[in-house]
Order: sequence, then structure tokens, then C-alpha cells
Amino acid sequence: MAGHRIYTTSFGSVYPHYVAKAENKRRTRAEVDQIILWLTGYGDAELAARIADGTDFATFFASAPAMNPTRNLVTGLVCGVRVEEVAEPLMREIRILDKLVDELARGRAMDRILRG
Repeated sequence: MAGHRIYTTSFGSVYPHYVAKAENKRRTRAEVDQIILWLTGYGDAELAARIADGTDFATFFASAPAMNPTRNLVTGLVCGVRVEEVAEPLMREIRILDKLVDELARGRAMDRILRG
């Protein structure tokens, strides 16, 4: 099943696309990192290690130190799919991250992105 390939795709291979999406809209890599750290509980060094070491998405999320409990407040459409309706847990985590980066690229304020 093609959709399941993302699970074995390395997080580090997709991360530059998140950054490029943000930077194309005059946002920064630091803001992308802030979103990822907020979502997963990784620290800066841990995030850098996961990006560099080829960690796949399944392991990236399964190994996250502290998934933010308010991530469930993230709703809306990503690629025509409602985030809150994604049943498969890993795909939902991926879609939440996608949605947060989309909000950043659309110019939303960081405190609103992080559900502050």
C-alpha cells in the first residue's frame, strides 16, 4: 500500500521539505523546529540526531519523549483529509505535523499554531 511507505521513510528526508515550505513563505527553520519540539518533546540535540540518523517516521513518533497532549486540538484539512478524522494513529501524528507546518507557512502566529 503506497500510503504506508511514509512510515518507513526517514524523517530526515522529509524535514527539508517542511523547512522549504516555511522559508518560501518567509518563516524560518527555527520556527519549524519549535513546532516539532512542541509536538514531540524532543530537545534540539535529539531532533538533530533523528534528522541525521535516518530514523523513520514510525520510530520518530514512537520514540518521542513527550507527545504534546494539546496536539489533539489540531483540526482541519491536510491534502483534503480532516486531521481529526484520521483513524490510524501514526498517520494522524504525521498529518498533525503537516497541518502545523501548513499553518506556519500561511502566516499564522506561533502562539496560535502551538495552541497557546
